[in-house]
Amino acid sequence: MGSHISNLKHGNDTQISEFLLLGFSEEPKLQPFIFGLFLFMYLVTFTGNLLIILATITESHLHTPMYFFLSNLSLCDICLTSISVPKMLVNIHKQSRAITYGGCLTQMYFFTFFGVLDNFLLTVMAYDRFVAICRPLHYTVIMNSWTCVLLILGSSIMSALNSLLHSLLVLRLFFCTHLEIPHFFCELNQMIQLACSDTFINDVVIDFAAVVLGGGPLVAILFSYSKIVSAICAISSAQGKYKAFSTCVSHLSVVSLFYCSTIGVYLSSSASSNTHSNAQASVMYAIVTPMLNPFIYSLRNKEIKGALKNLIGSLYLGLRRTQRQIQNL
Repeated sequence: MGSHISNLKHGNDTQISEFLLLGFSEEPKLQPFIFGLFLFMYLVTFTGNLLIILATITESHLHTPMYFFLSNLSLCDICLTSISVPKMLVNIHKQSRAITYGGCLTQMYFFTFFGVLDNFLLTVMAYDRFVAICRPLHYTVIMNSWTCVLLILGSSIMSALNSLLHSLLVLRLFFCTHLEIPHFFCELNQMIQLACSDTFINDVVIDFAAVVLGGGPLVAILFSYSKIVSAICAISSAQGKYKAFSTCVSHLSVVSLFYCSTIGVYLSSSASSNTHSNAQASVMYAIVTPMLNPFIYSLRNKEIKGALKNLIGSLYLGLRRTQRQIQNL
């Protein structure tokens, strides 16, 4: 462990050079299985969300606020998984657990950023559905291009400021000799638990941010859907009710998956002292949820399903055309 610390002064003030990410298991026989499983999940997540983005870009009839927000959600999910999984795969391949101090802070910052941004995007999408169903005659006026850009920009700025605040508060902490993080990435709470100095301010800010940035959007989503349900119930025809509700099913499924997994991780970490089980629970919101989102939207949405078929068909024809050109050479 001494090779990972360069002591500049006596006492708690130490210059950390590396942390150790313990991951899920220290059993060597399980490492190939873990590597293959997470490589598969990462490739599925990356490919699925990338196809959603390409489909919304290439299909002109999908150039609407709902699919604009969906493409941003898919981009956010790609970035969220790319922050943690590739580094874990590299460490397993190299049979190393080390991550630099700067790399750990960077990973913590961007994971917090994209995690909060994911939450904001789901809230923005709920607002979009609220306007579409409860204010249909004013939808194009309210959800114009400028409003959509402002919503994305505002969400990004708030997420960035939140991550910056947490990072600056972590920078002021001192770390002693116990530098093992029982997780597969540098998670904010895990880093704070390793600190030797007082973490009262960090804990207060985390709790405050959880209430404001976590509870606030959840309340906004619940309020939006309460109004949506009321508006749907007021529709006279059964076909109209089904059509209005079908536009919300995919988003409601993603919201439920996101919040259930996040709350489950929180309850798991509070009830269990087993840090490895906490890391396993974190897989749900860090990897599984971003991986399932494209499937939820493609299976429950006919427009996305049709756009994906057209996109995959175009890609296939393009590959066949390229192969023929190569063969002719």
